[in-house]
Amino acid sequence: MKETPIIGAGLQDTRALATRIRGQALCMVTQAKASHIGSALSIADIVAVLYGRALRVNPAAPRHPQRDRFILSKGHACVAVYAALAETGFIDRRLLQTYGTDGSMLMAHISHKVPGAEFSTGALGHGLPFGTGKAMAAKRRGEGWRTVVLTSDGEWGEGSNWEAALFAAHHGLDNLVCIIDYNKLQSLKSVDETLRLEPLHSKFEAFGWAVREVDGHDHDALIQKLEGPPWESGKPMMLIAHTTKGKGVSFMENKVEWHYRNPTAELLDVALAEIEGPAGNA
Repeated sequence: MKETPIIGAGLQDTRALATRIRGQALCMVTQAKASHIGSALSIADIVAVLYGRALRVNPAAPRHPQRDRFILSKGHACVAVYAALAETGFIDRRLLQTYGTDGSMLMAHISHKVPGAEFSTGALGHGLPFGTGKAMAAKRRGEGWRTVVLTSDGEWGEGSNWEAALFAAHHGLDNLVCIIDYNKLQSLKSVDETLRLEPLHSKFEAFGWAVREVDGHDHDALIQKLEGPPWESGKPMMLIAHTTKGKGVSFMENKVEWHYRNPTAELLDVALAEIEGPAGNA
């Protein structure tokens, strides 16, 4: 079977893609009077690197059997992925204008009805268990595609994630990558105040994972970690990505209220000007 190409394959400017993702996400949330813009801005760079460089996917064949499987476990941040799917050709950009409206396939948590979306998520703690099953299936069938799961930090309060972490290491699923969006804020307060995770790195090492940490807004570092073979043979990969909630918009950065708050039209203009300027493209 002909190999599925990587989108962009060295041609896609992931930084420019991240800027477009942020802009689209802001417009969608504002128009729909929806929530979770801080969470979407937090992962925009990670999503841009995945869809711009790292994932073996093809918008012309979104169900190609040899595609990599990407699962957004923090389904509430779906506008970032919807924007990426539109900007890379999986869906028409005009569809983004329907986000959050009655009858739209672009629901307020990511839906598998959208071409390029693998799994409907929303209840936290389900993405990694599902992704672990996908990776196990690929291993047993001798297939070469990878499963990549993007989780929030707050959802690691769910026991189902730790069960999946044990299972993945026990079965040597080195075709599985889990990325933690470690912005350190949850819906109402900080992760440390809610349920402390540290020492996170050593916990995953003790569970038998290959663990790396990275600045989740550094595109070169993300590309280096997410492209190529497994980091260690026989071990699933855990990438702890240190991020900033609301990244790119100064009045949203590290502000817990932007988990639920949506911008006014006036604030949208300010936010778009920021992300499209020199700071937003840094």
